[in-house]
Amino acid sequence: MDKKNINNTNKLEKGTYLTFHLEDELYAIEISMVKEIIALMKTTKVPKMAEYIKGVMNLRGIIIPVIDLRLKFQMPEVEPQMHTAIIIIQILNSNIGFIVDRVEEVISIDAEHLSEPPKFNSKIDTEFVKNMAQVDKNVIMILDLEKILDEDDINWIESLNEEA
Repeated sequence: MDKKNINNTNKLEKGTYLTFHLEDELYAIEISMVKEIIALMKTTKVPKMAEYIKGVMNLRGIIIPVIDLRLKFQMPEVEPQMHTAIIIIQILNSNIGFIVDRVEEVISIDAEHLSEPPKFNSKIDTEFVKNMAQVDKNVIMILDLEKILDEDDINWIESLNEEA
């Protein structure tokens, strides 16, 4: 093995992650980004927004945009279930809610269980997949939620911050 490959592997560091489900797949985000996890709440729809933006909610006097990760990942929309939750993440100096099917647990993943995400062709956007992890018999996609947002999403979120 050459030194280049060894150095690339060393960049993957142990971390603590919140895991959650969308359909049958397991995903994770760095726990340091998570502000809180709440039960699904009523949102106010914002006209002319992308379908995956469910609207905004008022959480203790703070207006928070809410994004349905299922729809953002082009999965079929389903009726909310008992375990459907909103994970509040702080990115772009804002709190943003992401709807997930079910929150699983907080886990620690050692560097030796992490790997770079696979490279697909240029038509498949996987820039938001930060790493892959092998934990027990599960493969977990570790997401960079900031990279899930497109330019229109970012502009809208920044405009909400200006109005607040």
